[in-house]
Amino acid sequence: MSRIAEDEIGMAVLNILATRPRGRATVRQLIEEVPKHVSLSAEDQAESSTRTKEEVWEQKVRNLKSHSTRPGNIFHEGFVVQVSRGLWEISGIGRRHVAKAAAA
Repeated sequence: MSRIAEDEIGMAVLNILATRPRGRATVRQLIEEVPKHVSLSAEDQAESSTRTKEEVWEQKVRNLKSHSTRPGNIFHEGFVVQVSRGLWEISGIGRRHVAKAAAA
């Protein structure tokens, strides 16, 4: 099994936010929930070489915001907005994207 892709992490985050009150969650809450929505390999669960005390997949959750200028990224596409530092919210566009993906 290879490492999980950032876009898969992004879709898990969207699905989590879509079920939350007001569509909001902190990054910490998202990190707690993501493993319930995706399969993580041993490589994903290895300690990050750049962020101590953090697994590779956890870094990918945080990278969603730092990679927000990349096409396909959930922030770049307008699916998620940062309400305040560490607090994210799904947008109307994001909700439609989740519904469309669920219907496919």
